[in-house]
Amino acid sequence: MSVKKFITGSFYEEAKLFPAVKKVRRSGYKIHDIFTPFPIHGLDKAMGLRDTSLHIAGFIYGITGTTTALGFITWALTVDWQLDFGGKPFFSLPAWIPITFELTVLFSAIGMVLTFCYLCQIAPFVKKDHFNLRSTDDTFVMALECTETTNEAEVISFLESLGAVDVGVQYKETGWWLGRYDKESKRIEQNVETAHS
Repeated sequence: MSVKKFITGSFYEEAKLFPAVKKVRRSGYKIHDIFTPFPIHGLDKAMGLRDTSLHIAGFIYGITGTTTALGFITWALTVDWQLDFGGKPFFSLPAWIPITFELTVLFSAIGMVLTFCYLCQIAPFVKKDHFNLRSTDDTFVMALECTETTNEAEVISFLESLGAVDVGVQYKETGWWLGRYDKESKRIEQNVETAHS
């Protein structure tokens, strides 16, 4: 797991957040993410995020379900275990449509849920660092990635000029892990102290 340095700023109003996002992007700073207590329409476009490809994944999972259903039923009823159902032909496609449809929906639904959880790094027992716990309550938190050339004081004053409060530098784990927050916080603090010495 890698610990990175970020500069974070909190906004208490959505009306201040949108202009700040546009100005931060125009200034050339890289926005790691914006954490909000509820979905905000248009924020993804303001951040310059591309449209999701989840619908393409859903189509692929659906085709996989269709192929699996038709392939297995065809093999089972025409090759492996031929049964005569009231004189119907062994390859009786109209009778297979319901189960084919059900497997298409099943594969698509489960595949999209698992893909969404993977992309968003959410799952049972998985933990991630919070930049500000109030981002789940009433605060909008913007996290900017720091590079070796980032002037921290300049970025902090820039965010404050845009209306951000509680602006500061944070070291956070960007990935996810299984375990407890207290142990990981101590590990991150040790890594930061080692990097400074």
